[in-house]
Amino acid sequence: MQSDDPIFTDKDELTEIEEPEIPEVLPMMAVRDVVVFNYMIIPLFVGRPASVNAIQEALSGDKLLMLVTQKDSSVDEPGPDDLYRVGMVCMIMRTLKLPDGRLKVLVQALHKAHVKEVVKEVPHLEARIELFQEEESVAVSVEIEALMRTVREQTEKILSLKGIVSSELMVILNEIDEPGRLADLVVSNLRLKTAESQQVLETVDAIERLKKVADFLHKELEVSTMQAKIQSEAKEEMGKTQREYFLREQLHALKKELGDIDDKSEEIEELRTKINKARMPSEVKKESLKQLKRLEMMHPDASEATIVRTYLDWMLDVPWRKSTKDHLDLKVAREVLDEDHHGLEKVKERILEYLAVRKLNKTTKGPILCFVGPPGVGKTSLGKSIARAMGRKFHRLSLGGMRDEAEIRGHRRTYIGAMPGRIIQGLKTVSSNNPVFMMDEIDKVGSDYRGDPSSALLEVLDPEQNFEFSDHYLNQPFDLSKVMFITTANMTDTIPGPLLDRMEMIRLSGYTLEEKVVIARRYLLPRQLKENGIQEKNIKLDDETLSTIISNYTKEAGLRNLEREIGKVCRKVARRIAEGGKGPYAITSRTLSKYLGPPFFIPEEEIDTIDLPGLATGLAWTEVGGEILYIEVSLLKGKGGLTLTGQLGDVMKESAQAAMTVCRSRLKKLGLDENFFEDVDVHVHVPAGAIPKDGPSAGVTIVAALCSALTGKTTRKDVAMTGEITIRGRVLPIGGLKEKALAALRAKITTVIIPAQNKKDLEEIPKDLRDQINFVPVKNVDQLLNKVF
Repeated sequence: MQSDDPIFTDKDELTEIEEPEIPEVLPMMAVRDVVVFNYMIIPLFVGRPASVNAIQEALSGDKLLMLVTQKDSSVDEPGPDDLYRVGMVCMIMRTLKLPDGRLKVLVQALHKAHVKEVVKEVPHLEARIELFQEEESVAVSVEIEALMRTVREQTEKILSLKGIVSSELMVILNEIDEPGRLADLVVSNLRLKTAESQQVLETVDAIERLKKVADFLHKELEVSTMQAKIQSEAKEEMGKTQREYFLREQLHALKKELGDIDDKSEEIEELRTKINKARMPSEVKKESLKQLKRLEMMHPDASEATIVRTYLDWMLDVPWRKSTKDHLDLKVAREVLDEDHHGLEKVKERILEYLAVRKLNKTTKGPILCFVGPPGVGKTSLGKSIARAMGRKFHRLSLGGMRDEAEIRGHRRTYIGAMPGRIIQGLKTVSSNNPVFMMDEIDKVGSDYRGDPSSALLEVLDPEQNFEFSDHYLNQPFDLSKVMFITTANMTDTIPGPLLDRMEMIRLSGYTLEEKVVIARRYLLPRQLKENGIQEKNIKLDDETLSTIISNYTKEAGLRNLEREIGKVCRKVARRIAEGGKGPYAITSRTLSKYLGPPFFIPEEEIDTIDLPGLATGLAWTEVGGEILYIEVSLLKGKGGLTLTGQLGDVMKESAQAAMTVCRSRLKKLGLDENFFEDVDVHVHVPAGAIPKDGPSAGVTIVAALCSALTGKTTRKDVAMTGEITIRGRVLPIGGLKEKALAALRAKITTVIIPAQNKKDLEEIPKDLRDQINFVPVKNVDQLLNKVF
């Protein structure tokens, strides 16, 4: 129910309309945002079905209607409890049906009434009412006259402040000599809050009603005065700005007319225009205008002018509020990720989770991910794919070998040749404040006398701090919370603890033989064919040949060497075509050696060497992936000494000593005399001798090799093992299980013995890998020896 401005009538005018007898029960209609007072004529727009029905019911009878105000104007279908109990009995004077189906109704208020009870709610409200007694004329005392004058004066002030003063209204106010009528007229014209107007309506005593109106007027006058002051100040400030602009334009025109305008003035005006259009934060804009004013006072050839000009250029180029719109279609994002990368399900799931949260919460902060894995597994290319899937721009920053803190935070402007840090430079390059920002090789950040970049990165990579990242050059806070930071590392050991704690680790272990074949077929081979100018019809390379290249010519967790070998084959074919050959050239496992030479790795021949006692196959983790580790043990005549060779670290030497203790404690179980070691020296060697080795996970392998040498039994060819041991023979858990499992698979080993406490880690290993390898958990050395021989 909506209403236009009410119209007040003089009481004498009501004599022209014969006031009908008001029945006890009337149709009732709710109005919102307006309280109807005596003698008001008010137009109403009626659209709600219940209200239309009430109007129709009134028109079919004596045209009388009870109007009451809603307590909450947002309720569309108010019930009896949603309405005030005091309202006005009104007469419908005129109705008009509008084109949109609503009714425009003109009603005149006749009598104040109280709703005793609601007798009907459907199809419209109907109420039993009780009329208020007519107010008796009150003798106007000096006090009442003073109160009425105060009300008139305050009303005039408020209306003049709001700019809606009417001479006709003031004439009516001055002519009214009844306190009740004056109160009603003032309240209806001042548009007070609905609750305040209703409070006045429900007050029966005329003097009390006028006093309440005077209180409301006092409050409203204070608010209106303050509002007018604020508007005046704003208008004055706006006028000052317009005046400055007008004078500046006049000065510019005069200079141009006199021929005094120079390049500097044009440059200053151009910079000022750019600053005003750059949508900078208020503090940044204030600082930019301050520096522009300094520049305006300087001589163009001054060295300081160049510094300030460069600073302003940076302030204008930084994307303070420029951003790209995210693609939040999860299905499309999944398709893009699958199109660019095979496998890597854990990473893809994490990106899709972020997009899902971003779709539900637009203000979520960007995640800070760290991809940890050996070289060549696709960490950097995955960042590009993520940016493409999200529809964001991509920027890569290499941290390897970085030693200067200013590379991150920037140089202070006091230095010659000062520049912002690489973070701000990268954002300027992509012209967006929400790119995918990749920081490569975070594990290879250095430090020296110039500072520690990893400490500077603590602020950049902390979502609770980076919304106010301060670059030393700009010296203004910049919001990095919208940036999606992705870091990469080969290992986490060299990353400082506080920095590591700020990042979410996602490990990329490497690929199985089958995954490498698929990746080579989908991505590597087409890329090499394109780079070498070969059409697909000129070369035939089947999956079996790709498997041979992977097994015999590469030994890596990633794909870089594989792509090099494929590129070598393509170059050989490209030469033949360039020399006039027609092709197509079919490369098979038999002819592969003509293109790549003899195989570099023959895992089968290496495994055959385990037919001798004293040899065992272990598994090791390195920063470039998992590796096969062979342990050799030889027994010599001596006095019970232990010799260790193969560039072993301290931890691995201690593992060998622990393994020696375990074997000595089990001489009886091995069928040997307790004094066996008194005349025997033990030599433990771990090839290759030129490569440093360390770590506790070779303990079980050393025990197996020792027991093999002591008993003369050979270990199984198809078994590899990993695990730390104690001197009591317990097998403790290790890390890097997936990388080690991939290394075993590359060496065609089908059984891997693992610590029992590592069974939980099998869930992280892909199902196809678990299907190809039999993982045997053991709790102690006795279980180990039963499985090895």
